[in-house]
Amino acid sequence: MKMNKNLLHLVFGACLLAILFVSCETEFVSLDSDVLNNNNATNFDSNSERFDIKAYTKLLDPIQTSNLPIYSLGVYNDPFYGQTTASVVTQITSSTLDPSFGVNPVLDSVVLTIPYFSRSVGVGEDNVLEFELDSVFGSDPIKLSIYENNFFLRSFDPNLGLNEQQSYYSNGATSESDFIDPSSLEGSLIHVADEFVPNNNLIQLENEEGETIETVNPSVRIKFTNLEFWQSKILDMQGEPELSNQSNFNNYFRGLYFKAEAINGIGNLMLLNLNQADANITLFYKRDPITEGNDREATTFTLTFSGNRVNLLTNDFTFPVADGDPNNGDEQLFLKGGQGSLAVLNLFDGDTEGNSTILENLRNDFKNEDDNTKKRLVNEAHLVVYVDQPATANLVEPQRLFLYDLTNNRPLLDYFQDNNNNTFPQASIINHLGPLQTTEDNNGIKYRFRITEHIRNIIFNDSTNVKLGLSVSGNVNLETISQYNVLSPSNEFNKIPLSSSITPRSTVLHGNQSPIAEKRLYLEIFYTEPEN
Repeated sequence: MKMNKNLLHLVFGACLLAILFVSCETEFVSLDSDVLNNNNATNFDSNSERFDIKAYTKLLDPIQTSNLPIYSLGVYNDPFYGQTTASVVTQITSSTLDPSFGVNPVLDSVVLTIPYFSRSVGVGEDNVLEFELDSVFGSDPIKLSIYENNFFLRSFDPNLGLNEQQSYYSNGATSESDFIDPSSLEGSLIHVADEFVPNNNLIQLENEEGETIETVNPSVRIKFTNLEFWQSKILDMQGEPELSNQSNFNNYFRGLYFKAEAINGIGNLMLLNLNQADANITLFYKRDPITEGNDREATTFTLTFSGNRVNLLTNDFTFPVADGDPNNGDEQLFLKGGQGSLAVLNLFDGDTEGNSTILENLRNDFKNEDDNTKKRLVNEAHLVVYVDQPATANLVEPQRLFLYDLTNNRPLLDYFQDNNNNTFPQASIINHLGPLQTTEDNNGIKYRFRITEHIRNIIFNDSTNVKLGLSVSGNVNLETISQYNVLSPSNEFNKIPLSSSITPRSTVLHGNQSPIAEKRLYLEIFYTEPEN
């Protein structure tokens, strides 16, 4: 095994060295546009050329929201677009199959815990950590009802091939003709919080003497009062076939429905990770002791939220977003996360195949057609889009946008050549997908995207000039995961980036028809050419 490891290391090192060598051999220069210029280049002329970009808005049909990494729950009032209400349906998984609860098990309490995204911001009174919540939008209360779900969330789609995963969509659809029956989602009412607001306090758990025995980071923390439901649903079923395997359990206990409702037209929305280890329902109960004469034993049983899950989204937009003009482009580009909208970008005024006179002339300018060698060297290529500041004055603007190959539903090559940061996604892929540039008072100015490798491939390798998609991104690190389906595919696209479906954020950008000419989006190519 040790020999194999060493061999792998040697092979990896050799491959890496070869890649670096080839990279050095195939590029004359790889300098930023502000480094190499006419003043410091003795054998090259450095120039740049700008190109207009045709861009237009595409409104999204219902999107796939099954088995997301992050779920929205609550009510979000977007200052520009309007209101979105997000509810969640989730299966429940038993921590133990065919569990033994002991003799005479009786519940003491049942507690649901789902941690918020939060970070510690210091130490407060009594040396207690203070937290700030992340991914919570709004601070007004919502009505949160938790029902037993009576709709069976199947894992496989009977209308597709064997073992094809069933997709569920934001409007409750399983296909264009089949929908979840809303009445089946509201089974037994288990809990109601008439005024639910996320709390950023550290949760301190105490024993009977009032001593803190455990702390829990800020979480959705609900102590159910309807113990009879859990007693009869779980503990009293000890030894029955319903608890003997997961398939039986899923059919017997079909999960929970978290229903969010606005109060007086307002509310709050939280992003939650139901996959976290600390996200669960814990049943605290006591049972008869194994040794006669001892006190009854206190123990726990845990249920998790793994299995099939669906985010149900309802939009009530006061600003009606509609499909834009693919022939001429739009004045404004409307980008909204979730079941919202994205933008389609057409470089070089390409036709359906991406070809154009502009691109043909560009290729002629940059390479010799007779021997396919380079006449000009592309140093950098930047795509710049400007924020429509009046329209976004009150928005919670996205820090990141995702620019991608819309035709093939994948990131651009530049994405994979940038630095990935899994610990701090906001600092990840920042050269290719430049973060929002802001004014001193945090108003958005523009986004800059480095797409040098993409442009080099189009010019020198005759790669297809594909249409590009531009969407809101909640986490750029998720872009390598397969994109999610759109219920009614259009000619332009049939999928949506995962990171766009998990965020409610939105923005408005200047399009190529903007009345403010200097704010129109553009592509700029920086290049050098040998002096003759």
